[in-house]
Amino acid sequence: FDRCDVSCIHEEAVAEVKENMLGDQQARSLADIFKTLSDPTRVKMLFALMSRELCVCDLAAVIGASESAVSHQLRILRTQKLVKNRRDGKILYYSLADDHVTTLFRQGLEHASHTEKWAAQFLDLIR
Repeated sequence: FDRCDVSCIHEEAVAEVKENMLGDQQARSLADIFKTLSDPTRVKMLFALMSRELCVCDLAAVIGASESAVSHQLRILRTQKLVKNRRDGKILYYSLADDHVTTLFRQGLEHASHTEKWAAQFLDLIR
């Protein structure tokens, strides 16, 4: 089992952790970011945007999805402030909102590279 054989509370440890514990709203916001990142299509889109800014049409071609599906996913990514856009005439270009997104990917790939051989090659692409 994944639990202690006896039930005991280490009061000092519990008090120390509780003092700095996330509140419900902070935990919900962080969980929402991870939920957003849990979709393979959105992960591919973000990975593509690490290379350069792209319009919806370009992203659809890169990941092999419809423009409508990409647009829907971009709305979700924009709501979570993971991507931003800029208009150039009739074209709307998307890019990562900031370097934190790349940092999340890098750390995720570093973690995966401990057990997954494929992760190392992608880690090299975003260093």
